[in-house]
Amino acid sequence: MLNIAIIGTGLIGGSMALDLRKHPKVKKIIGVDNNQEHLYRAKQLGIIDDSLPLKQAIAESNLIVLATPVDTSIRLLPEILAIVDKQIVFDVGSTKENIIKCIDNYPRRGRFVASHPMAGTEYSGPDAALNNLFRNKSVMICDADGSDDDALEKVKEIYGFLGMNIVYMDPKPHDLHAAYVSHISHISSFALSLTVLEKEKIEKNILDMASGGFDSTVRLAKSSPAMWTPIFMQNSGNIVDVLNSYISVLQKFKNVILEHDSSKIFEMIHQSNEIRKVLDKFQQKAEKAEMTE
Repeated sequence: MLNIAIIGTGLIGGSMALDLRKHPKVKKIIGVDNNQEHLYRAKQLGIIDDSLPLKQAIAESNLIVLATPVDTSIRLLPEILAIVDKQIVFDVGSTKENIIKCIDNYPRRGRFVASHPMAGTEYSGPDAALNNLFRNKSVMICDADGSDDDALEKVKEIYGFLGMNIVYMDPKPHDLHAAYVSHISHISSFALSLTVLEKEKIEKNILDMASGGFDSTVRLAKSSPAMWTPIFMQNSGNIVDVLNSYISVLQKFKNVILEHDSSKIFEMIHQSNEIRKVLDKFQQKAEKAEMTE
């Protein structure tokens, strides 16, 4: 039977706990969090069975899920690996290169599996936790060769139970790809939100026109600064490279609009429509996986 310690009882840790408590081998879920209100609420919502200090939770667990902001995970992981014996530890952070580097050549490196489930919402805290958040999504496992066989197999089993598709990646390309498909989306949303809020100071009725398009574009601007600030700091090099490319495309749009060149505007929008084919392919793959369950 498994006792699972969830370190960080917010959206990802809480959602994972909700699903894992349905696993027939899971006996108890223990919450660890510096935020006492989060622990109280997680217990109230049935996300966790009990809350304990870090060292005691590790001692009483077989499996440890590190679901804190990425800078906190980098700080805690060496401390956790110094305590564990046979326990298995895995993280769920959005950056992988630095967390793996922080335990290079560490004696119990093999007990850790670096992972990144590609799932989430713009909300945070225990109340944001959802059942089936991970189903039919992808999870990236990085530097799998550095993990002990039994640790890797157990984490694969857990993600399989959650209904996730496992993809193996090296940490460096993982962080680059995350910058392109996740981190830049959040920066774009934050930037648009700041732009409109600044204009709203002098044009009080501007948000009266806000509707579906605006809502969907700025949805990510509701995301937690406590989570995203460390991500931007940890992946700054890749994010700056992506921003440079993104700004270059924005400049092209600006130029063709200034030139009133309708054919070039049309062509740029038409080219961007190609993303539909890519997204449709992933949607079909997810639907096929769901049908085979």
